[in-house]
Amino acid sequence: MNTSRLERAWSSRQYIQDQSANPGKREWSINRFIRKFLLGHLFVGLAALMAALLSGNAQAVPAFARQTGQNCLACHAGGNFPELTPYGRLFKLTGYTIGKRTIPLAVMGVFGSTNVKGPSPTGPGHTATDGSLTFDTGSLFVAGKITDKSGVFAQFTYNNYSGDTGASGHVGSDNTDFRYADQLINGDQNFIYGFDMNNNPGVEDVWNSTPAWGYNVVPISTGFGSAVALPIIDQGLAQQAIGTGAYLYWNKTVYAELSGYRTGDGVFSFMTQGNGQQINIKGENPYLRLALTHDWGAQNVMLGYSYFDVDEYVPGMQNLTNHYRDNTIDFQYQYLLDPHTFTVDVTRTNESIDYGDAGSSPDSINSLMAKATYTYEAKYGAALEYFNISNSSNNIGNTNPNFNPNAIAGEFGAQQGTEGWTPEIFWLPVQNVRIGVQYTMFNRVDGVASGVPLADSISGSGKASGNNQVVFYVWGAY
Repeated sequence: MNTSRLERAWSSRQYIQDQSANPGKREWSINRFIRKFLLGHLFVGLAALMAALLSGNAQAVPAFARQTGQNCLACHAGGNFPELTPYGRLFKLTGYTIGKRTIPLAVMGVFGSTNVKGPSPTGPGHTATDGSLTFDTGSLFVAGKITDKSGVFAQFTYNNYSGDTGASGHVGSDNTDFRYADQLINGDQNFIYGFDMNNNPGVEDVWNSTPAWGYNVVPISTGFGSAVALPIIDQGLAQQAIGTGAYLYWNKTVYAELSGYRTGDGVFSFMTQGNGQQINIKGENPYLRLALTHDWGAQNVMLGYSYFDVDEYVPGMQNLTNHYRDNTIDFQYQYLLDPHTFTVDVTRTNESIDYGDAGSSPDSINSLMAKATYTYEAKYGAALEYFNISNSSNNIGNTNPNFNPNAIAGEFGAQQGTEGWTPEIFWLPVQNVRIGVQYTMFNRVDGVASGVPLADSISGSGKASGNNQVVFYVWGAY
């Protein structure tokens, strides 16, 4: 899934440009959304998508399911992709090697629309937030067993809206994960070990409490052009850095991983193609992941910790280096017993930042994310997500404007916090199609973009609620 390059409803390191001068207010309401999107456009989009997806057997879901001979429910909790079950985690930990080799190809497509409460976006043609139901993203997957001990998950994504104000079309590398793994089984002991190479810190994780897979993962562009400062572990190096490392999982109880991340250039550039200006990091940057897990009956639980240490610089300015240190504690609980599935994820990250620019003081970012998801009969579901991001506001950006062109201007300026909720309902008419509606509501929006209070620039009212938005989507894979 294109989880790593999204302009998500509440956070993005890619800044969606502010509206042009004197944007007008527009009528907005749930009734208007239903009338315009669900009645005016839904059936056209659904008809096209269903015709494509249902032309074959609904059980013939993407490459991994064809390889294992299992349906979506085996690997995904309640069929709600991408949330993994214990079996799905085992499949990934053992290198995507369970089952027989088949044609390792799959495709994914998303139709959707985003309606922001504030003024209409401006510019020619449709935009990601003008309320039109349109094709948003499409992905090609090369995914499956290579040898009896190695496998791959590689994604290439076409994004119709890449953070600009119109449908420009953009193709790039997306989440990619190569693995070699083996098992040692002796009586009551089960020891899995493996080696991994990926292009997004956390994408190799098998729990849905890491930012790469856990929160607001619907691959559709949204209209919140926030300058919210996120910890670098939260997509800051996605499709920009390459990590290699080793992991082990002992007796379904202890998981440990140690990896090093470097700039994704040279021979590794095929994993970072088409993703904008290259972010550069010095040498090998360590990532440590530890987790304790326990299964009993229909329930399982995980308590984890991770540490990420990154030195980032701009080419030609290696003496000016940002030093990021991320400490994360996360938790997951699952209940999986037909017809009910229930998952809770909580993630707390503290990031400290020391700037290479002598004119800047250290900063810190605190991020809290939580999500609860319920599905019934693997068809009807609901989710509720909470987010709260704040920072120490010691700087109005770096004093050297050429130091970090990848950063958002003033991202650490007056921001004191962004907080809100995202309730969602969804329906899975068949295993490989998901239809849903999200409503994101903001309690606080204090980010600064180009010196203009963000709440003012989007809502025209100075109220955080001016950023509230509805997202409708149809998400399918084959």
